[in-house]
Amino acid sequence: MNAPISPIEQLHLELPDLDWITDPSRIARLSQDFAWFSPVLHRQLKDKVADAVVRPRTEDEIRVLVSACARRKLPITIRGSGTGNYGQTTPLAGGVVLDMTGYNSVCWVQPGVARAQAGIRLAELEKHTRESGQELRCLPSTYRSATLGGLFGGGFGGVGSINYGPLAAPGNVLGIRAMTIEPEPQVVELRGAEALRMHHVWGTNGLVLEIEVGLAPAHPWLETLVVFDDFDRALAFGDALAHSPGIIKREVAFFGSPVPDYLGQLEQYLPRGCHAVLSLVAQACEEPLLQLVAAHGGTVTYRKTAEEVKKSNRTLMEFTWNHTTLHALKIDKSLTYLQTSFTPGEHVRQIREMASRFAGEVLMHAEFLRGMDGRLTTSALQLVRFTTEERLDEIIALHRESGLRINNPHVFIVEDGKAGGPLPPEVIEMKKRFDPLGLLNPGKLRDWPAPAGAAP
Repeated sequence: MNAPISPIEQLHLELPDLDWITDPSRIARLSQDFAWFSPVLHRQLKDKVADAVVRPRTEDEIRVLVSACARRKLPITIRGSGTGNYGQTTPLAGGVVLDMTGYNSVCWVQPGVARAQAGIRLAELEKHTRESGQELRCLPSTYRSATLGGLFGGGFGGVGSINYGPLAAPGNVLGIRAMTIEPEPQVVELRGAEALRMHHVWGTNGLVLEIEVGLAPAHPWLETLVVFDDFDRALAFGDALAHSPGIIKREVAFFGSPVPDYLGQLEQYLPRGCHAVLSLVAQACEEPLLQLVAAHGGTVTYRKTAEEVKKSNRTLMEFTWNHTTLHALKIDKSLTYLQTSFTPGEHVRQIREMASRFAGEVLMHAEFLRGMDGRLTTSALQLVRFTTEERLDEIIALHRESGLRINNPHVFIVEDGKAGGPLPPEVIEMKKRFDPLGLLNPGKLRDWPAPAGAAP
């Protein structure tokens, strides 16, 4: 007697013309992201794997796939390039990984705004916007490979957030086109605040097809490293640069010692034991930048014009945000990281206090940005010398007891990563509306657990 055909085999037979990935090693790789940044998530997720991976190229292909999965009640995990750090794209219940990278066209670019399909890489999208003298308002350090949909579904901010705040700030995302997960999928346009109800919930409450984003005027950016032998002076310089309204900037990052020692590719510019500030400022603003450097007793050790950056294809942006963690892990695999939000106006004092309190154990890396209210502050991605999970939990608790917000990067439940709070009711309603069968990324929301007996 022939063995019954599994639901996954039925999918292959029903939709043979889709771009199926069948090699087990590739399926395993495409079931993971950068969750290995966390030793906790690595332990919990390393063996989770999808039953199948498919890379659709058109909206029609996405629709027929979603319909077929919904009819069989097969879980779907939506994936971009897998550059996230929380296991967002790791399926807890097997099923199908929907790789969106083949769905990657620019829809249009207009003054101040662009629209593109979710699978487009951000570097490719910005190549198109620069033709009209515009650039993206927010870029993660992984912009070469990260997708627009991945940034929307799992990202927070990045290079440019010093001007425009996090991605969720009003005006940064203007609208999305999304598909329901049901036997007869529906496509819906969501605008403004309603669109943001699918933001940063890891593809758990809707399948985003297109995203419309605000643009910024493009500038030729001067990339610099300024080094100091004193923590406080380096921090004061970074804060002064971030606060200087007449200096046009795209990025300001502060690295307290010994963080610069872990940026091996830049070691010739970062004397051992130094504190450093990395910045991208408009080339026209170099003179006031240098005046600020001199006033704080810093030394410029690295300077590259926009043309030099373009020719070398090497940018300091890839040493910021969580790329800093990646570079450090290449040198010391025992490190991990935290995500800490400081209080506007109190951030300098708080950074000093935390750096002193956890000296040698929690190493300060802070990114200057504007919060949702437009006030300048910092968001830190500190390096942590990992010892035990219990000590890591204690460090997080001590930060929170000090009045700091920690978005925990060592959990795979959406709510737990957002400081443990519940999701807004409107986000849950969006889940019910766009995923009535509970098939999207099950196990990542508290009230939608992975089914019993799912993937091991």
